[in-house]
Amino acid sequence: MGIDSPDTVFQVVVNDEGQYSVWFADRELPAGWKAEGPSGTKRACLDHIEKVWTDMRPRSVREQQAGV
Repeated sequence: MGIDSPDTVFQVVVNDEGQYSVWFADRELPAGWKAEGPSGTKRACLDHIEKVWTDMRPRSVREQQAGV
């Protein structure tokens, strides 16, 4: 099963800065990342990320600019 195989299952992940990515569902998450959202095809995961990640700035930058 390759990266682009329709049988490959991915997981939506997010880091402490609120940045999203996709990760192989059958692999251990890298340090600093947690599962957040659905698992499924790469396309389904990317579609979810597109809906929820509306501000691409890292959390620390958003907070700094908001004066938090």
